[in-house]
Amino acid sequence: MANRPEWGSERKLKLKAVVPAAGIGKRLRPHTYTLPKALLYVAGKPIISHILDDVLALDPTSVILIIGYKAELVKSYVQEHYPKAPVEFVFQEERRGIGHAIHLTEAVASTGEPLLIILGDTIIKADLRAVIDVDCNVLGVKSVEDPRRFGVCEIDHGRITRVVEKPKDPPSNLALVGLYYLPDSPLLFECLKKQIEGDIQKLGEYQVTDALQMMIDRGAEFRPFSIEEWFDCGKKEALLETNRSLLEGRKDPPIIEGSIILPPVSLSPNAEIENSIIGPYVSIASHVVVRNSIIRDSVIDEGAAVKECLLDGSIVGSKAVIVGAFQSLNVGDSCEVNPK
Repeated sequence: MANRPEWGSERKLKLKAVVPAAGIGKRLRPHTYTLPKALLYVAGKPIISHILDDVLALDPTSVILIIGYKAELVKSYVQEHYPKAPVEFVFQEERRGIGHAIHLTEAVASTGEPLLIILGDTIIKADLRAVIDVDCNVLGVKSVEDPRRFGVCEIDHGRITRVVEKPKDPPSNLALVGLYYLPDSPLLFECLKKQIEGDIQKLGEYQVTDALQMMIDRGAEFRPFSIEEWFDCGKKEALLETNRSLLEGRKDPPIIEGSIILPPVSLSPNAEIENSIIGPYVSIASHVVVRNSIIRDSVIDEGAAVKECLLDGSIVGSKAVIVGAFQSLNVGDSCEVNPK
């Protein structure tokens, strides 16, 4: 397959990308009281940056970002960090499910071009060029231990014959990971419209799986694409696991005089680290101050201060101040912890 140009050039793929990122992220409180889930920091950058960097590398004609909860924060971040990227914003006022969110993009996305949809609260490591280099609809799948928590697909002779959302009796252990490539985008929007007009809901929301099943019932061909690495950053433990997995393999940490750095880590060059042991599996954002501390398996967000601490398995929010803590913490933005 020929190499394609980087995003921002004049040549464009006939492809639109849709990223639903309107959710609240209740399981990640207290952090999502002040930030939308898409902006949570992991492995050196916010979740939305991991997604956009992968999608923009395909050079799509546009990326349609669906925003809702604390929408202006997401919009401002993207406009600041991706000023030349072809990003459009669609606002989802009521969070009524992924199917509903995608339906809202019809005015800007229903141009007949293929759609690549990636959910904005998960990080998927896959060869996206291989995903879009096919002539039929593709769903990203991965074997899981408990498929009842996910959308699930059933496969017959290499074709997906059935998809169902969070079934009590799953037809397989193949979970849908939130990656959808749909060359047949006009049929998708037709089925979404029928779903909304018919008020076809499950678990109180309009599920995209119902629209996909309508497409299958109308004869659309769907094939699975196996995903090896799929990170659902839905709660503290999952966010730390994602941080560990994405940092794995990073070597050659920076040398900081007076401190010991144990890879793998992601340390902002703007962080101030003094007389500390950092790592392994630590992400430290810009303008963080760390003094006289030991930190491992943790994520420290922008502008936080950690002094005289031993932190393990911790998430520290932006501008939080932690002094003298010897424990696992889950501290939101601008909080202060000082046991003394």
